[in-house]
Amino acid sequence: MHDMLPEAAKAVSVADGQAVRLSTAQPGDRGVIFDVRAESHPGDHGVAVDELQRRLLEFGFVEGARIEVLHEGAIWRDPIAVRLDDMRIGLRRRDAEDVWVLLDPK
Repeated sequence: MHDMLPEAAKAVSVADGQAVRLSTAQPGDRGVIFDVRAESHPGDHGVAVDELQRRLLEFGFVEGARIEVLHEGAIWRDPIAVRLDDMRIGLRRRDAEDVWVLLDPK
């Protein structure tokens, strides 16, 4: 699945709908995580790429998890608040770039 995702793309079409980086999703958007890969901007996160990917996975950002964007910050729309299965989590947009979501049809 990694090879199908263009590096700089904001959205791609897949068989079942539209896939976007979580960082581009808007409040109210819902979907299912289908890929997590910390490689968008190595070094911009303050931790190594492998460490960021491990942290995202430990928080529960795993393939198949249901996600909904709840809120975004007032300044530069950062951070974002998401419902991840039964949890609520705050996440910086630059870290959310590494989570790909298949959006539910509206």
